[in-house]
Amino acid sequence: MEFLGIEAFLAIVQTQSLTKAAEMLHLSQSTVSYRLKILERDVGAKLIDRKKGMPTIQLTTFGKSFVALAERWSMLNRELEILHARGSQINLNIGAADSLNIYVLPPLYQMIIQQCPAVRLQIRTQHTMESYESIERREMDLAFVKLEKAVPNMIIEPFYVDEMVLVRLASEENTCAKVISPLELDYRHELYFNWGPAYQVWHERWWDTYSYSRLQVDAAALIFSLMLDVRQWAIVPRSIANAFVKPRKFVVQQLSTPAPPRVCYKLMQKHQDPVKVRLLEEINHFIKLIYPEGKTFSIN
Repeated sequence: MEFLGIEAFLAIVQTQSLTKAAEMLHLSQSTVSYRLKILERDVGAKLIDRKKGMPTIQLTTFGKSFVALAERWSMLNRELEILHARGSQINLNIGAADSLNIYVLPPLYQMIIQQCPAVRLQIRTQHTMESYESIERREMDLAFVKLEKAVPNMIIEPFYVDEMVLVRLASEENTCAKVISPLELDYRHELYFNWGPAYQVWHERWWDTYSYSRLQVDAAALIFSLMLDVRQWAIVPRSIANAFVKPRKFVVQQLSTPAPPRVCYKLMQKHQDPVKVRLLEEINHFIKLIYPEGKTFSIN
């Protein structure tokens, strides 16, 4: 069954007229009629009632049933054309948390684009649990998450360690000391972000998270948008802090008793698509180059 006949049939159904279908396809009416006739021969049934004097075409009972099949056939043909156009391209789907996609992973994405021209990269921002589910359903080939979780048939391993630092507005007072004790920080001026269970335990050693009213946010970028007073402060991973200190509006300081570092993990299926095995091995090599194991990730 040729696609040209399917195309002519769907055009006739859409326009309800052989003449308008011919205009739509930029063909003569006789060509459209011929293609329809060949299609009817191939399917072994009449699709359209051709009666003189009828203002619009009428589908036969078989023709009405055939419309859905023709639409699916047309869709498959378009997908086949796209596949041919891509040639040997490989689709690579990566999911990651918002803060990782924005502040940590761009160097990896740039290297993939530069070093792997045959890759068609799709990046999706996901919550950690959503990434686990996407990997399990094989919707993603690779994910980067902020929480380790034991899941059968998945490989979960750390890919970088990000130290936690103090961020404040740049001022003469705030730049005097390079190391600050948590005891010097007034909880009433904190911009709070929960960086995970280990961080939460550490935080509650110094400040009661639930007894006092603080400004709490769920997106790292909000911290810097809302920090307007020199008394305000926040504790963030260095990878995020470094993205905001370049304009010299903010200062980054060490804590005398530092918070536990943020460990982030690479997540993938144990049994990979054979077509992508070599590509994923190459990406693992990129990861080791950009985020060396055992070292704190930092963009200076």
